[in-house]
Amino acid sequence: MHRRDIKILSWLVGIFLIAWFLPLSNPKVRDAIIEAFKMLQWYVRNHTLACVVPALFIAGAISTLLSQQAVLRHLGPKASKVEAYSTASVSGTILAVCSCSVLPMFAGIYQVGAGLGPATAFLYSGPAINILALLLTARVLGMDLGLARGVGAIVFGVVIGILMALIFRKDEARRQRSMAEAPEVETPTRRRWQTILFFVAMLAFLIFSDWYNPGNVDVTMKNGETFAAVQLKETRGALLFQLSEPAMGKEAETQVEIPKDEIAHVESAQNWVMTIYHYRWWLAAVMGVATLFMTFRWLSVDERHRWMENTWDFTRLLVPLLFGGVFVVGFLGALLPDEQVARLVGDNSLFSNLVASIVGCLFYFATLTEIPILQSLMQHGMHRGPALALLLAGPALSLPSLMVIKSIIGLKKTAVFTGLVIVFATLAGMIYGGMA
Repeated sequence: MHRRDIKILSWLVGIFLIAWFLPLSNPKVRDAIIEAFKMLQWYVRNHTLACVVPALFIAGAISTLLSQQAVLRHLGPKASKVEAYSTASVSGTILAVCSCSVLPMFAGIYQVGAGLGPATAFLYSGPAINILALLLTARVLGMDLGLARGVGAIVFGVVIGILMALIFRKDEARRQRSMAEAPEVETPTRRRWQTILFFVAMLAFLIFSDWYNPGNVDVTMKNGETFAAVQLKETRGALLFQLSEPAMGKEAETQVEIPKDEIAHVESAQNWVMTIYHYRWWLAAVMGVATLFMTFRWLSVDERHRWMENTWDFTRLLVPLLFGGVFVVGFLGALLPDEQVARLVGDNSLFSNLVASIVGCLFYFATLTEIPILQSLMQHGMHRGPALALLLAGPALSLPSLMVIKSIIGLKKTAVFTGLVIVFATLAGMIYGGMA
């Protein structure tokens, strides 16, 4: 039996066992299944078309249009360590994307020849140092926590990348030798600035289409009640809010799900971030038209065909894992309410910080949503040390991303990478918590 057949058999056996033993008569399990579908619907409606799809096209373009020599020169094992790791660790501030966008791009640069160290540094720090998330963390949770998050993400991205390169240096040496023996790809007729401009346009499209709404809103109910809140999630029939003030007979920081037919009006807060958000589709459209123009003007027919083939290869590899992972996270999250998690992380002990790091590595937090969720946990008693541990582990990893990473670099490298993230996030939480 081939390895691929063993994987298929494992999935079939797993689904069979779940269907056989799942206690559907338990109300908590039934509610968790509904929440899992709500989580998946929210992900599909808010992150797939605007975030995952553009990132897949970028990943396909990376593997099609970037030469191995160029990638090896700047991100390979023989590249300048200062250039490679500094570029990889701070790129998230420029890209302003979340983990579901970083994953396809990580797959693209790793496939083309980027070293494991710089690639994993980019993978970790890319979503963790999103500039909007850092600013919102400082504003909502405190300047000290926002600064600690930014510094920790950059430093740990470099350190984790270097350790990954050292631990797997023999594997990387074999990989680089096999890539060096690969046949040379025909040199494109485009000039370098044309390729750069092409990727800039695609990245700009991704940034604008996935531009974040911080979620601060004023809600007016049909019964006349008004209140300030943070909008966390939208499904087809309801909105999930975290109350910024007491309302609807509930305390501030409480999460409430309200059917849309009970809401009269939702008005967003006005600032420069929201101004761009309101015009994001116009800005994305301009970048999309520019990308299409350059595609048919500068790319050959063969390059366009290979680009689509590589994009499809990434799609069929990554999207099922992302969807499946988000569904599982939604199911598990419904079984672990905020109050229960907060009770486990109420002090600055090793156990509390370790739990926060593991929760961060498993649960999916779309960028910016982790802040009101963390605010709610802290309201229920979460210590500031574990709060930082979750912030350092959460945006970079999740169960969906772990499934994707494993398919790209293998189980052993994924396990070591996850272990390093947990260890460093735990240590950072304990140190910060002891100083807070």
